[in-house]
Amino acid sequence: MRRVVRAFWGPRPQSVGDLAERWEATLDRIAALLPHLRPPDSRGPWTWNRIVDDTSTPLTADRESLAGALQEESDSSGLLFLVLVGPSGWKADLHGVGGEVSEYLSNSLVVTLRSPDDAPVPEAELLAGIAELWNPDTGNVIDDDVFDLLEERADYETGDPATGWLTYLSPARAALVPEDLKAVRRQLSTGGVLLDLGAPDDHDAVLAAHLRLREAGALRPLPEPMDRSML
Repeated sequence: MRRVVRAFWGPRPQSVGDLAERWEATLDRIAALLPHLRPPDSRGPWTWNRIVDDTSTPLTADRESLAGALQEESDSSGLLFLVLVGPSGWKADLHGVGGEVSEYLSNSLVVTLRSPDDAPVPEAELLAGIAELWNPDTGNVIDDDVFDLLEERADYETGDPATGWLTYLSPARAALVPEDLKAVRRQLSTGGVLLDLGAPDDHDAVLAAHLRLREAGALRPLPEPMDRSML
């Protein structure tokens, strides 16, 4: 199965040291939650493949190595694209921009995860971990079917906040969630809320929640040009 865990936020300057610390913690969290991804014969921090201009080079998931990779980027956006192919059908792609300060470009962390169809995946813990480590404005767990559904039936456009079957909302957005929304709610240390809206294949529930949250203002985009990292 393929699913995507995503988080987005507006301009927020961060030092290379801060970004390396967040990246290290993120990769450590993934290693703890997804042991089946572990590379064969690995000891200590996992070694990922860093992709730059279609060229792959090994990158160890420790703070010093990550800081070195971030310093090689031509700007301060904190861009990294990492891939790890595990055994038995497991694969993770991570694409992140964490220090963007442009008023027109969002920061984001996107984890594309492939796993055997019958393998349990702690999706809620993955999204919660990313939310608590990066403090985004919105986040979700989504797949191509849900993405297509929102485009076709909710007039969703790329870049707009959206729901998945799991959805994260920052504190100001969480305050706009209707009390009667059908969801299991989990308060996170960020002050935001993680909403469990239904099973991955319960498309009607995801669509209904998306429309309800949008109507309530909880999914309105950040102003453009963006003058803040969260609503």
